Amino acid sequence: MDNDLHTAPEPDQTVNTPPPNAPPAVIQPPEDEDSPKPSIGYQPPEPPPHKDHEGSKNVISTIAILVIAPLIALCLTAFVFQSYEVDGPSMETTLQNHDRLIVLKLPRTLAKITGHPYIPNRTDIVIFSKSDLYSFEGEGKKQLIKRVIGLPGERVVIKDGFITIYNKEHPDGFQPDKTLPYGSVITNTTGNMDLTVGENEVFVCGDNRNNSLDSRAFGTVDVKDIVGKLSLRLIPFNKAKTF
Repeated sequence: MDNDLHTAPEPDQTVNTPPPNAPPAVIQPPEDEDSPKPSIGYQPPEPPPHKDHEGSKNVISTIAILVIAPLIALCLTAFVFQSYEVDGPSMETTLQNHDRLIVLKLPRTLAKITGHPYIPNRTDIVIFSKSDLYSFEGEGKKQLIKRVIGLPGERVVIKDGFITIYNKEHPDGFQPDKTLPYGSVITNTTGNMDLTVGENEVFVCGDNRNNSLDSRAFGTVDVKDIVGKLSLRLIPFNKAKTF
């Protein structure tokens, strides 16, 4: 019997043919799960500013400091405090020649701002300008440092080597050189005088009464001419002291 040989039927193979006008297929690489994914609205970081811009800012800052610093120093000197050096023996032994002082101007400045006269306290050591000294020392305007002895409205009498003050609190008079602490350095007050201190004026004397050009010679001082009040003796350092 003949053996019939049959060829095994091959499975049907189906080939899908893309329809006409279909867009070409795009092959994308697989996504890396660890790679960051841009978020909505994401923008790449801006590049650092140019070095020239930083240089310009540094130059402007330096110029501003050089301009502003002297202005600040000028304002402090004019309205807050100022350094002075003693020239002369009129305040010995409280102050010595060439002592370096810090004078406080702030109270006077505040008084001007508020429209009130600056009236120092009795015994305050003040710096003031005096513009009529031609007949005394051949000079014009000058700044002097003295101690306040008499206040507005008080009667000041100098006699027999002593100063006596008459006011409402002391109608019979009192002697500040004998009753106040500063008087320990006062030895004698020369001259003869009897005057009443005017409104917004003070009577001043140097502590070295025998060698001081003060109110005994040129009269009272208008408070508008007061520059400031002695606050600190800075030099010599071994005699530094607040007042």
